[in-house]
Amino acid sequence: MTKLARQDDEARALVRLGFDELHGFTRSIGTMEREIAARAFGYVPAGKPIRLVHDTVATSVVGALGGATAALGRGAEAVVARRPPPQRPLSATVPGGLGLAALNGLVGDRLERERSPLQEPISIRVDGLPVALERDALARAYPDAAPRLAIFVHGLMGNEVGWRLGRRQGREPYGTRLAAELGCTPVYVRYNSGRHISENGRSLAEALEALVAAWPVEVTEVALVGHSMGGLVARSACHRAAKDEAAWVQRVRHVVSLGSPHLGAPLEQAAHVASYAANLLPETRMFSTFLRRRSSGIRDLRQGSLVDEDWRDRDPEALRAAACEEVPLLEGATHCFVSATVTRSPRHPVGRVVGDTLVLQSSATGRSRTRKLGFEDEYGLHIGATNHIALLNHPAVYEKLREWLG
Repeated sequence: MTKLARQDDEARALVRLGFDELHGFTRSIGTMEREIAARAFGYVPAGKPIRLVHDTVATSVVGALGGATAALGRGAEAVVARRPPPQRPLSATVPGGLGLAALNGLVGDRLERERSPLQEPISIRVDGLPVALERDALARAYPDAAPRLAIFVHGLMGNEVGWRLGRRQGREPYGTRLAAELGCTPVYVRYNSGRHISENGRSLAEALEALVAAWPVEVTEVALVGHSMGGLVARSACHRAAKDEAAWVQRVRHVVSLGSPHLGAPLEQAAHVASYAANLLPETRMFSTFLRRRSSGIRDLRQGSLVDEDWRDRDPEALRAAACEEVPLLEGATHCFVSATVTRSPRHPVGRVVGDTLVLQSSATGRSRTRKLGFEDEYGLHIGATNHIALLNHPAVYEKLREWLG
């Protein structure tokens, strides 16, 4: 397992990233202003001398703003470095973990390339802290380890805390209830959701191979429960493990996806088109630059891509992307799915367009006019008048989970 960064490293890196982004924003404004000015001065008689003066002044102003931002950043970083070390790492606290989860979802691929302390390598978490995938460490973390495992995989910009949604209202998490009623041990995964889904699938497959091999008792059954992007990561992990003939995947009996965009997410599809259109004009190119900084994980939600071949050696900005590879469902496992719409009926016009606010019913069920994943109606559930986030802890979802896994 990757060693967890100290909080002072995380805090300093967070300050540095914030001021780097602010510095980049000033540069983007300067670039956009120069491109607009170049077009305007093209219509002005004897515009070259005037433009020279303008560009000199504008460059000086932008440079001064950038210099001031960099100086403030260095000062803030020095202040953070002088603070006494805290008791818990930032990533192990609930607010800090959720903040870093959102940050990783947005720019996690960049954080990984830069080897930033802010990146969240895949890990098994208990009480916010990572557990080493070694027998002794797992025995201490799971004193009541059972042979049946329920692996929970969060979605984009989330972490394992999301599965506790509704606890203050008296609703116990799925994992807690499955442990009490079916004897399953819940295991919560945290990962960098800004990486490609196929990369996270590979990392999850490797982590589960180590987990099952080192589990305190012999593992007889594994159930994967993924919310949103987590359902895609789980499918990708199963596909990779099956190709590698990994031992753990032979124990998978259920793969459950809760509101997962198997056929793509409309928001990412809209962002892709908007980015392409905004790049056509200098006046709007800054907005295109901003949109193009979205992470690889977000981009993979355009079609629900699960394998490297969907993105490797391909132009991510191409308006029309090649069709993604259709990954078969894992043989020998029962594949269950849950879809939702904000309207009671999925046939309602609003429900058809909005879905659960983030994922359309056709995508969650893996069925459209052109693509069909092979989910069976017997193992599907639709919930009306419900939103995407509510699927993390919903009474109707739990009843089906208990039925499917039982």
